[in-house]
Amino acid sequence: MARTWLSLTVELLGGRGEELWPRPGRIFAVGPSHTFMDLANAINDAFARWDRSHLSMFSLADGRVIADEETGAEMAGSIGGPIIVPLNIDSAKVARTVGTGAEFQFTFDFGDGWTHRCVVGEEKVDPLEVLGIRPDAPLPYWGWGSIPDQYGRRWADDDGQSAAPRRPSHPHPMLQHVWPGHAQIPALDLAELRKAIAEEDAHRFLAAVTGRDIDDALQQVGAGIPMALKHKRRETEPVAVSVVNRLTWRSGAGDRVLADDLLASLRSVPLTAKVVPVDLDMLGTVLEGDPALSEGGYLDLQTGQVYVDSSTDPMIVGEDAAIDVEEDPDRWLRLECTGSPDGWQDMTAFAQRQRDKALRERLERAIEGKGAFSRFRDIVHSENLSEQWKAFSTDRQIGRSREFLAGNGIHVG
Repeated sequence: MARTWLSLTVELLGGRGEELWPRPGRIFAVGPSHTFMDLANAINDAFARWDRSHLSMFSLADGRVIADEETGAEMAGSIGGPIIVPLNIDSAKVARTVGTGAEFQFTFDFGDGWTHRCVVGEEKVDPLEVLGIRPDAPLPYWGWGSIPDQYGRRWADDDGQSAAPRRPSHPHPMLQHVWPGHAQIPALDLAELRKAIAEEDAHRFLAAVTGRDIDDALQQVGAGIPMALKHKRRETEPVAVSVVNRLTWRSGAGDRVLADDLLASLRSVPLTAKVVPVDLDMLGTVLEGDPALSEGGYLDLQTGQVYVDSSTDPMIVGEDAAIDVEEDPDRWLRLECTGSPDGWQDMTAFAQRQRDKALRERLERAIEGKGAFSRFRDIVHSENLSEQWKAFSTDRQIGRSREFLAGNGIHVG
C-alpha cells in the first residue's frame, strides 16, 4: 500500500491554567477521508476525556479556525471574529486542509482550555505498517508522558485535599495468573482443534476456539488461522486479530514470527521468506531431544519432512528408500540435537503460574535437583493437570521450533 496517511504528532501544552511539562504526546495515523471531528474525537480518546459536553476547535497557522457550524457562525459574526469564514469540523478533511510540516492548534473545553500543539510529519505512513490495520478513524501508534485527568483528579475520589492512598500491599491477581477468580474459562480441547485443522474444517476450528482459554496454545491455534481465513474469512478475522494481539503481548519464542505471518494472512500478502510445510512437533522433538539417544537429523526443505539421524553417516533412511544428503545439499537443513535446558524452564514457568499457592510451591520443590522431570510429571498427573501441561509445554516447544526456522530464513506454510 502506498504511504498516503499523515503522521500527526499531538502534544498537550497545558490546561486548567497550568503549563504541563514534560508534555504528554501521541503520534496519530490520519487517513485521507478523516475529518477534523474524527481527529478531535481521537485526541480526546487518547487523552482519556469522557465528558465531551464542551466546545472545541482547531486553529490553523493562516488564521482559519475549524469548529462546529454553530460555534463557527458565532465567531464569524463577532466583532473580533476571524476574517476567513471558519471551516466545518464535521466535513473538513484533515489531509486536504493541512500538508506535511504544517503546525496547528487544537483546543478542547474553552473553560479549562486544554491546548494541544499538532504537527504534521514530513513523511507519510502506511497504516498497515504502523498500526497493523486500516482503522476507520485516526489512531495513535506512539505515545509518551502521563495523561492528566480531565478535572485534575489524581485518583478516583480525589477531593483536592486528602492525602494520596497507599499503594496496595499485594499485586493484583491479574499480575499473578490468578484471574479470573471464580468463573473459569473453559479449557481448549486440543484434540478437537487439531482435527479441525487437519481436516481443514473452518467451522469446526472456530467452534473449537470460541469461548475457550487459548492463551496457553496460541502457537497451535495460530497454525489454523490461515486455513480458517481461506474458508470463512469474515468470521475468522476478529479471531485472527485477537490471536495476533495475544501473541504480541505474550512475546515468547516464535510468537513475533507467528504474529507477523498471521498479519500477512490478514492482509492477503504472500510471505517473502521461504515457506515450508514443517511438522513443528516433530522438529521440536529432534532439536530438544536427548543427545545421548539422537545426534539430530535433517529437514527436507522441499517436503518439510523431518528425518531423525542416529549416526554420522550422510545416508538418511526414509520410509521407502535411502536419501543421499550430499547429492543435493541445498535441499537439506541439518538439525543438531543439543538437549537444551528449555524443558526445565518450561516446568519452572508452569509452576509459577499456578493459582494455588501450595501447589505452586510443591511444583517448584519438585524440579530441584536430580529426578526433577519424573517428580514434576507425578504431581501434574495427580493434580489432573496433564492436559494443561501438555498444551503449555507443547506450545512453547512449537514456538522455539518456529523461531529456529525463522532464524534460518524459513517460515511454516
